[in-house]
Amino acid sequence: MHVFIKAVAILIGSVTIAIGINIFLIPNKVLDGGIIGLGLIISYLFHTNAGVTIMILSIPIFIISWLKYRSYFFNSLHGMLLSSFFIDLFHNLNQFRLHISPMVSSFTGGILIGFGIGFMLRFETSTGGTDLLAQFLSEIVKINVGIIILIIDVFVICLGGLFVSSDTFFLSAITILAGGITTSVVTWKLNGQE
Repeated sequence: MHVFIKAVAILIGSVTIAIGINIFLIPNKVLDGGIIGLGLIISYLFHTNAGVTIMILSIPIFIISWLKYRSYFFNSLHGMLLSSFFIDLFHNLNQFRLHISPMVSSFTGGILIGFGIGFMLRFETSTGGTDLLAQFLSEIVKINVGIIILIIDVFVICLGGLFVSSDTFFLSAITILAGGITTSVVTWKLNGQE
């Protein structure tokens, strides 16, 4: 039963992340943080598939997890593969642009992505990438994983501001703030906090 529950968590989290990215972020050239954000930067600049790019960028972190944290490797590999698959599968959803402001779109996308990531973390799985890195660091420094993700994300959106546009930086800041808060709320009890 535990494996089934984890599989459902990966499916729900992956679909939620893919919807947040394709409907709310990509139409406005907005970034999430971490490996997803780096994948989106490369996708915007070189017109690559975001999901495949995210998988390629995740390889070094998965090598580290294979060598040092094998249980994290197995718990995150499926999340990374499935979320990347759904990001590319749902790519055409970004053509159905919602008539809402880019600011509201960025905020909504951040909430959906934060929920998807947090939901997977809650069931001891993740999308890998910097979520996996943040989970390692969270155990070492005893800081909520959502806050660590937020710190990494700030770095990524600064890169996006340089390489994509200043609007991308501002809107992406809204996305990662909404995502970081949502991830923190969803994972709150992971570190024994009430």
